[in-house]
Amino acid sequence: MPTPSSPSILVAALNWGLGHATRCMPLVQALERMGVRVLLASDGAALQLLKAEFPHLQAFQLPSYRIRYETESMVWNIAKQLPRILYAIRAEQWATERLVRAHGINGILSDNRYGCFSRHCHSVIMTHQLHLRVPNALLQWMADQVQRLAFKRFDALWVPDVEGSPNLSGELSHPPLQDFETKYLGILSRFKAESPGLSPQRPKASNPILSVAVVLSGPEPQRTILEQILMEQALGLPHKFVFVKGKPNALEHHIVAENVEVVSYLTSPDLNELLRKSEVVICRAGYSSLMDLAILGNKKAILIPTPGQTEQEYLGEYFARQGVFLCQNQDKIDLETALQELVATTGIPSGQFEPDRFESALEQWISHLKC
Repeated sequence: MPTPSSPSILVAALNWGLGHATRCMPLVQALERMGVRVLLASDGAALQLLKAEFPHLQAFQLPSYRIRYETESMVWNIAKQLPRILYAIRAEQWATERLVRAHGINGILSDNRYGCFSRHCHSVIMTHQLHLRVPNALLQWMADQVQRLAFKRFDALWVPDVEGSPNLSGELSHPPLQDFETKYLGILSRFKAESPGLSPQRPKASNPILSVAVVLSGPEPQRTILEQILMEQALGLPHKFVFVKGKPNALEHHIVAENVEVVSYLTSPDLNELLRKSEVVICRAGYSSLMDLAILGNKKAILIPTPGQTEQEYLGEYFARQGVFLCQNQDKIDLETALQELVATTGIPSGQFEPDRFESALEQWISHLKC
C-alpha cells in the first residue's frame, strides 16, 4: 500500500490499438506491489481498458491522436494526419504538466506518448522502435532524426525487449541509440508464464477440428475490415472460432453460428485462459501481441499485419522467415490454407524469455525517485 512518502508515478499509454495499454499492465502491477502510488492516463479504448483492469486507480483523459489507417500507405496516412497528431502531442504536454502540479507526480512512464514528459519530474519514454520503418531511405533518416529530438525531452529510454539474441524486435531496437540512456527491460506481457510440467497444446494431425482464437485490435477502419474478412471465412470452415473484438467499452457476447462465438472484450485472466486452451491464435503482428505469444509459449499463430503499418509488416516477415509463425497479408487471407500450413511452424519455445526481468529496472527507478 502507498504511504504518504511513497513516490507518485504517472503511467501513460498510447491509444493506437490496445497493445500499448496491455504491455503497461505488468508495469502497473509491479509498481503497486512496490508500494508506489500509480496514476493512469490515456484516451479512447486504451483508457477504457486500463480503467477496466485497474478500477481502483485514478485515470485521466489525455488528448486523442485519433489515428486512422484509411490507405495502405503509412507515409500518406501519417502525413495527412500529422498536423492533428502534432497538436495532440502539444496538448498532452500541457495536460501532463497540469497533472504533475495537481497530483505531486514524481515520475512519468510514457509508452510512446511523446508529449507525456515534464521538466519537474523524471520522465521515461518506453518504445520498441528505436529505428522507424519507413519505405524510403531519405524519409526513414528524417523520421529517425525527428524521433531522436523527441527522445531528448525524456530522461531515459526503455525498450521492452532483451538486448542480445534471440530477441523479439529485430532491427527495430537493435543496436541501441548510443547517445541515450537506453535500458532493455525484457519482454512485457499481461499474461502469466506457463507453469512447469504443463504440456503445450498443439494442433493435432489426427484431429482436423481446431480451436481458434481470433484477437482483433488496431486502428479503424482496418480492425473492422479484418473482422469481416475473417468472419466470412470462419463461417465456411469446420473449426471452432472465438472472436475477441477488442472493444472494452462494449458488452457483447453472442453465438454467430454453431462454430463461431463473438465476445467484445475479455479481462486479462479470461483472455489468458482462452488463448492457452486454443490450439491456434490469429492476431495482428503488433509487438505487444508477439510478447504475449512469447509468454504463452509454443503457440501456433497466424499473424496479419495492419495494412500500411510497416513495423507490423516487418515483424510478420521477420518471424515467418524464421518459421516461427505464419504471416498473411490482409488482402490475401486464406484461412483454410493457413491452418493447414501451421504444422510447419514452431512457435516461440516456452521459457525462451524471462517474463519478470523488468522489475529490477523499476526498483532502481523508484530508488532514484526517492533520493
